[in-house]
Amino acid sequence: MLLVTSLRVEVAGRVLVDEASFSVADAEKAAIVGRNGVGKTSLLSVVLGHPAAHVRHRGEVIRTGSVTYLPQVPIDKGLGVEPIGLSHVLSARGLDRLDADVHAARAAMAADPTSERITAFSDLESTFTAKGGYMAEAEVSRLAAGLGLREELLLEDLSTLSGGQRRRVDLMRVLYEDADLLVLDEPTNHLDRSAKRWLFAELAGLDSSLLLISHDLALLDQSIDKVLHVADGKVAEYKGNYSAFLRQSAEARQRAELLSKREGAEIKRLKEFADARRHSTEKQARKAKIADRKVERLEATRTVVGPKEKATTFRLPAPPRSGDDVIELSGLRVAYGRHVVLARTSMLVGRGDRILVVGRNGAGKSSLLRCLAGVQDPTAGSVRLGVNVELGYFAQEHEQLDASRSALDHMADTPLVTEVDRRKLLGAFGLSGETVLHRPDELSGGERAKLALALLAAGRVNLLILDEPTNNLDPASVVAVARMLTGWPGTVVAVSHERAFAEGLHPTHAVLLPEEHVDLWREEYLDLVEQR
Repeated sequence: MLLVTSLRVEVAGRVLVDEASFSVADAEKAAIVGRNGVGKTSLLSVVLGHPAAHVRHRGEVIRTGSVTYLPQVPIDKGLGVEPIGLSHVLSARGLDRLDADVHAARAAMAADPTSERITAFSDLESTFTAKGGYMAEAEVSRLAAGLGLREELLLEDLSTLSGGQRRRVDLMRVLYEDADLLVLDEPTNHLDRSAKRWLFAELAGLDSSLLLISHDLALLDQSIDKVLHVADGKVAEYKGNYSAFLRQSAEARQRAELLSKREGAEIKRLKEFADARRHSTEKQARKAKIADRKVERLEATRTVVGPKEKATTFRLPAPPRSGDDVIELSGLRVAYGRHVVLARTSMLVGRGDRILVVGRNGAGKSSLLRCLAGVQDPTAGSVRLGVNVELGYFAQEHEQLDASRSALDHMADTPLVTEVDRRKLLGAFGLSGETVLHRPDELSGGERAKLALALLAAGRVNLLILDEPTNNLDPASVVAVARMLTGWPGTVVAVSHERAFAEGLHPTHAVLLPEEHVDLWREEYLDLVEQR
């Protein structure tokens, strides 16, 4: 199904992986894991055969059978003949185009029923039937129900869907395609617990092969049987799920450390033996040379133990003091055409408040945050910032990043004066070396998130508006973001479906959508955090 041999992948002169060899067999389910920035997405692009222009590679990749791909970032307007969800899903089997052709042929036949037009319609309808066109409605309904997507949303323009709704439509498409190999990049982003459970079972029961990138530990434990670990430029294969990989890798490291220690002790003994005889008799000198050669052989083949992964730590600077009233919302209304997502939201955010906005996908969470951040005008109502409020906004899809500027160039608009200071701050968020010269589209999803966090840290803000700040981050970074905010004395308004983040934030208030109700935080609201 997939065979990779002696693969080397470079980005801007930096070797991400070298001499990587691995395979994904028929019906095998594998996950690529590793910290943000180690090269997982670049490796995946090469495996798929469409690397970006800045990615250089050599080696051999053999793919057999059909392949479908779920990217981190959705394709604008979709892949269907119409920019709606249903057309996007049906395009997986070419049924969107075929359905349009059948309708056109039927209309032509009705207008002038010549033998040629009747034959043309009959041939198209036979093809449509053979490809499962008349069974599509039932299958699409099953997928929508499993992922918790209301079917009427499939007839809406894709641009009007929330991030979570769009993710479900994209997942429906790759599942509907029924390819021999599914390649999924962070498939559980935006999914609630019930949709995740359904997806885990769906993936586990597929006859297809699976290759995915994910930081969802539950998915990695329930739906895979092989781990491909990317670290220090190498790709190592481990049989079993993620928990088995953690045990095996820990045991392998322990064995390697013990072997390296023994080898070091032997090298030391031989060196001492040789040094003691080197300037003695000719016979003793020959023994010293023999010992020297043994040392050379041992050093050449000595077991190398890489450095342990450092604990991830992010920090925000102490914020300037704002007034007591940070944001006041009055009668906020947001509507997209006839679709109203917020009817009349009012609330007062005080200094030091930590507000978590919770609710299902499409309830208006991102719309609310965009209005708070000033990047979207409400349909009605007002948003007023208080005295000395300095606002920083983390957008769900990182729209605040400029695609034409490098990570380092982004820092030019911050109070940091010197390049040394800018590089130092980026390095504190895991972006260092040549990586800081890359544009956002050359960074992985996790690296883009870290760049956005670094910009917040550089801005000396006292109000953070955070829309899904932990999407695409590895587990260590999710914990680090929560810890970063735990002791920070500024004001936070956030949307997150990550329970670990919500617990670390220690919210003071909750905004419940679509009820548009503001309440003091209760522990029971944690159960709503994972609702999407």
